[in-house]
Amino acid sequence: MSASALPIPPTPPSPTHPQTAEARAAFTASLLSAGTSTVESDLKSRAGDLHANTATIDKQEQALLKETKNLAREGDKWQKVVDDGARGVKETGDVQNWAEMLERDLCVLEDTMAMVDEEEGGNVNQAGSHGLANGHR
Repeated sequence: MSASALPIPPTPPSPTHPQTAEARAAFTASLLSAGTSTVESDLKSRAGDLHANTATIDKQEQALLKETKNLAREGDKWQKVVDDGARGVKETGDVQNWAEMLERDLCVLEDTMAMVDEEEGGNVNQAGSHGLANGHR
């Protein structure tokens, strides 16, 4: 703010002495100067604080960005661990499924062999004519 921005009160008509008018003008100028200096110093102080705070906020922002990137990397590492664990569980499920299918196939083979043995037991005389007498199945 400049001194011209502040309203200057009108100077009353000067008394008969020019010294009084001169003293009044000096007093008014000193009041305006004192008010301007106080306001200016207060504003300069606040502007300095704002600039200092801006620098601090910028530093905090940079630190936050750095830590955010570190957190993202850490999250990626944990995601890899989770994915590996899920893959392991899936593979275990696949092995279990494979084992169950193999067991069913073996049960079918066992039942088939039992039926063949039953047929052989009832048809021992015919086994020679089918090539089963030599023990080939």
